[in-house]
Amino acid sequence: MRIPALTARGRRGRGSLARQLLGLQALVLLVVVVALGWLAVARAQAAVEDRAANQSRSIAETIADSPLVRSAVVGTDPTAVLQPYVEQVRADTATSFITVMAPDRTRFTHPDPDQIGQPFVGNIAEALAGEAFTETYTGTLGPSVRTVAPIFATGSSTDVVALVSVGITVAAIGDDVAAALPGVLGVAAAVLAAGALGSWLISRRLRRQTHGLGAAPLARMLEYYDAVLHAVREGLLLLDGDRRVQLVNDEARRLLELDGDVTGRHVTELGLSPELATTLSQQRLAVDEVHVSGSRVLVVSQAPATPKGGSVGAVVTLRDHTDLQALTGELDSVRAFAESLRSQAHEAANRLHTTVSLVELGRTEEAVEFATSELAVAQRLTDRVVEAVEEPVLAALLLGKAATAHERGVALEIDPATAVGTTGIPGGDLVTIVGNLLDNAIDAALAGDAPREVQLSLWQAEGRLELRVEDTGPGVADPEQVFARGWTTKSTGQGLGLALVAQAVKRNGGTVSVRPGPGAEFSVSLPVRAAVAP
Repeated sequence: MRIPALTARGRRGRGSLARQLLGLQALVLLVVVVALGWLAVARAQAAVEDRAANQSRSIAETIADSPLVRSAVVGTDPTAVLQPYVEQVRADTATSFITVMAPDRTRFTHPDPDQIGQPFVGNIAEALAGEAFTETYTGTLGPSVRTVAPIFATGSSTDVVALVSVGITVAAIGDDVAAALPGVLGVAAAVLAAGALGSWLISRRLRRQTHGLGAAPLARMLEYYDAVLHAVREGLLLLDGDRRVQLVNDEARRLLELDGDVTGRHVTELGLSPELATTLSQQRLAVDEVHVSGSRVLVVSQAPATPKGGSVGAVVTLRDHTDLQALTGELDSVRAFAESLRSQAHEAANRLHTTVSLVELGRTEEAVEFATSELAVAQRLTDRVVEAVEEPVLAALLLGKAATAHERGVALEIDPATAVGTTGIPGGDLVTIVGNLLDNAIDAALAGDAPREVQLSLWQAEGRLELRVEDTGPGVADPEQVFARGWTTKSTGQGLGLALVAQAVKRNGGTVSVRPGPGAEFSVSLPVRAAVAP
């Protein structure tokens, strides 16, 4: 879903998120390339200086070991012999200068003939002590990296008769660095171009995915969507392909009774009913399926998320139908009462017709006896129920179910010991528990052999209301699953009645059990609540 106002504002403002990211990436890339280029140049310069130092030392030590040089420095005219020789070596090795000198610093050779005979400028103490050393020093030719090595007398390793200095000027080193600079800059430019291209491709992809929106509009959209998800009246649950929770809004938390942060948890770890957990794990299409979860009746819809044909999870919506189910149960009870009244009216009409016919035939005594006996039977049942059951809703339900059972050919026997005072249990829950158990018992009795009977016992003991319903039907084949949603022995129906019974019993802190049969027996025990003063 797109929000035009946000989209327009995002494009008119500081630019799309993709464009801002491209600019930031370009700036970071430029800084990185410049820093790396500077580092590469510095390392290249250090490498050239190291090479110059090694080269000057190697040449100086080679010249110092030359027999020609050793004999010339103690001869009568060292310059005549050494100047052509060292200049040839200097030219061959591309060094800046080679100077051979006496221990008193007098130069025998120099690239500038005018400097011959002049004192050498620089440090020579270590060389006079017999050790060659390398340093950077500013002499007559400018700053240079140079090595000064001792020249020992022939056949001696301690008698220093002269010194030789070989150097490469910093300018020459700079030329070598400059020669290497195009390669360094070329690599830097290639890296910059590749990085810019990669950033542009990423920016282009990001622009398509964000629809050209800027960071601020995206943040507002996220806030709006989050507010909407948590404000909707329906519970919303988003699952990924691994059946783990990615998002749950406030209503879903309330309906599923979830505590703490459940993001990332598997649906089987949420404490849901087995049927609901199975439905969510399958991630199949579900439309308005009724599930019992905890103390609630939920209408669950699920749609798999399949972008471009691949499943990435599911979207689950939850609606609370607990109150509606309770109202439906009460409506069913009212309908049962109405049906009971209809059947009683029908029987009363038949009895009245029979009585009138007997009177017309002149058999008055038989008419009076027939009318009073039928009235006495009905009145005895009514008096017994009203006297034994103080809960008006429960009493009316029992009378209605008795009439319905009689019309369907089932004898509903209410234990004479039945005695129920004020329980404090909500009337809707009593109707749900007793009504569903009696309906199931009557249906089960009709499926069995004659005589078809249902036995009902109600009594209070030790602060609890005890209920037992027994039928003459074939019994329950699977007592472990009898209270699960969808379990039913009928050819039609949702299998929700006994699940609602278990839910109502649990909601009131009671217990329910079943004896499989043949002739199933359901037992319910509920704590009696103290009566609330009006």
